[in-house]
Amino acid sequence: MTKGKFDPIVIGAGMSGNAAAYSMASRGLKVLQLERGEHSGSKNVQGAILYANMLEAIIPNFRDDAPLERHLVEQRFWLMDDSSHTGVHYRSDDFNELKPNRYTIIRAQFDKWFSSKVRDAGGTILCETTATKLARNLRGKVVGVHTDREGGVILADVVVLAEGVNGLLGTRAGLRDIPRPENVALAVKEMHFMPEEVIAERFGLNGSEGCVIEAGGTISRGVAGLGFLYTNKESISVGIGCLVSGLAGGMENPYRLLDAFKRHPSIRPLLAGSEIKEYAAHLIPEGGFKAIPQLFGDGWVVVGDAAQLNNAVHREGSNLAMTSGLMAGEAICQIKSRGGLMTKRNLSLYKGMLDKSFVTKDLIKHKDLPSLLHTDSHNFFMTYPTLISQAAQNFVRVDGEPKINREKATAASFIKARSRWGLISDAVRSAVSWR
Repeated sequence: MTKGKFDPIVIGAGMSGNAAAYSMASRGLKVLQLERGEHSGSKNVQGAILYANMLEAIIPNFRDDAPLERHLVEQRFWLMDDSSHTGVHYRSDDFNELKPNRYTIIRAQFDKWFSSKVRDAGGTILCETTATKLARNLRGKVVGVHTDREGGVILADVVVLAEGVNGLLGTRAGLRDIPRPENVALAVKEMHFMPEEVIAERFGLNGSEGCVIEAGGTISRGVAGLGFLYTNKESISVGIGCLVSGLAGGMENPYRLLDAFKRHPSIRPLLAGSEIKEYAAHLIPEGGFKAIPQLFGDGWVVVGDAAQLNNAVHREGSNLAMTSGLMAGEAICQIKSRGGLMTKRNLSLYKGMLDKSFVTKDLIKHKDLPSLLHTDSHNFFMTYPTLISQAAQNFVRVDGEPKINREKATAASFIKARSRWGLISDAVRSAVSWR
């Protein structure tokens, strides 16, 4: 077991944990990072989107050797019923810039690379090690952790909880509640491998260009959820994520939803001939601003998914995780540099930094949207997508029936839906005003 006292102990080696550990190790702090897996990323087959400027603030030259898949030049948004999709897409050559804005990555590879940077910066990484309990002094201040290894308590000035949305260390210690089902989504994903040139042809890509498709509608069977497809160099990440409360309430099986999504007429041709090599499921925080727990206390801070820092509206998670990890690390370094103790009062600096950033500002802006989507998810994900599909088909189908008849039928359906939506909106606004 590692001996001696550390400045911080970081629990977890995902995006937020690596960002925190690197920011402190690169500034000379004695950092210990604990990871349950065989190595960072060993439990994660997730394909994801990396937002470059957040990582650039941590490792400016990351593009030199980071395992990046494709830089994204096109974003498609699809609203789907059972047999069609209505969509918009944005593609710009501006994204073929010297330093691209977004990349697809494979987390298993990327997390391992990020972890190597922590080690290069001087951090100590202990894998296949689970922190089982926070250690406290007689005044209740966190002073380290117990692990599943022999050797007793590992001491530190501060513990950074970057253990993910379902991490047990913080909940066992009473620092935050177990996430409620309506605040967590279950995402199921597969990696479909195919030749690089086939991916380029099917999505109209050149070189390292990439495309992302995000889709909502009847694919989630009335549950608040989203399907997605990311292009990598020689694989496609495809999956669907739905609120746990919706899956339980509707008795929906996420694996069946994913199979149906893959068989959809708009998705099936994109995956034809691929070889499935990897499969995974993981939880994503979806509660938004109102679900954020206490972020700091005597001897501890919480970052990333464990802090519910995920912007479901803009489908952003990794950038919030990295930014929170960076700011937690910077706050700890500032306190350390002026000889301060890791008290609750001093560690409030972390939350102050976070509140001034885009992270909190964006989450506050959309703080009521999660409850709005939960209020009438059946209409959002079943009724409205079907009506939009019908309207589009009525517009383009020519079969001898007067267009005026189809237009009247479509208008009547929308009026009926709009009337019901108006009642729902009034109810939500009243509830928000009352709070």
